Amino acid sequence: MERLQKILAQAGVASRRKCEELILSGKVEVNGEVVTTLGVKADPAADEIKVNGRRIRSEAKLYLMLHKPKGVITSASDPEGRKVVGDFLPGIKERVYPVGRLDYDTEGLLLLTNDGEFANLLTHPSHHVPKTYHATVKGVPHGSLLEKLEKGIELEDGMTAPAEIEYQDVDPDSKRSTIRITIHEGRNRQVRRMFEAIGHPVILLKRVKFGDLTLHGLPRGKYRHLTPGEVKELLGSSKKTHNVHKK
Repeated sequence: MERLQKILAQAGVASRRKCEELILSGKVEVNGEVVTTLGVKADPAADEIKVNGRRIRSEAKLYLMLHKPKGVITSASDPEGRKVVGDFLPGIKERVYPVGRLDYDTEGLLLLTNDGEFANLLTHPSHHVPKTYHATVKGVPHGSLLEKLEKGIELEDGMTAPAEIEYQDVDPDSKRSTIRITIHEGRNRQVRRMFEAIGHPVILLKRVKFGDLTLHGLPRGKYRHLTPGEVKELLGSSKKTHNVHKK
């Protein structure tokens, strides 16, 4: 017997948080009875579980890495008709969803999966999976300003955790520079807001690393399947950083 939201997530319905919302909104049935409270347990092998009237079925787990181009929505659909990440996944018939998000104007490494437990583990605030970006910003931030980002800077939603910062490239005319920044959180537009807070707004932003995964050999707009070893390493990295931050 397992919690209903965990069963739904493992079946690829959605992330665990989204599955909890589905339960609370009365869209889930177990053996013909609507469930509207969290904590209910079921047996996926014996019980009939439906979401929006359709019985869930287990499907093979998929773990994908996409080199997301700039100008693409990290969503399944867009009412304005803009390109979405699903447009770049030819041959993938299963419904997959992003692990975290990348802004419309941000490009780079994006993970997608139909494994809700995997997505939940990598995006939960307590697990602190490192994510590295190349941020091209206006001007050249003074070292003292970058030290503020390294130590943590106050944003409207609170103090950021310490970050790892280094200069990547500096324009000879000092009109722009590229900074390599590694963060351990996943707040909305966090990197952009951090550089805005020190007076050097982001011009271009690219995520180049997630955990130990990099974009090496993956062209913009293309995807590949993660290897079993990479999936295991990501999960291990997540648990390891979680334990480090607990100490």
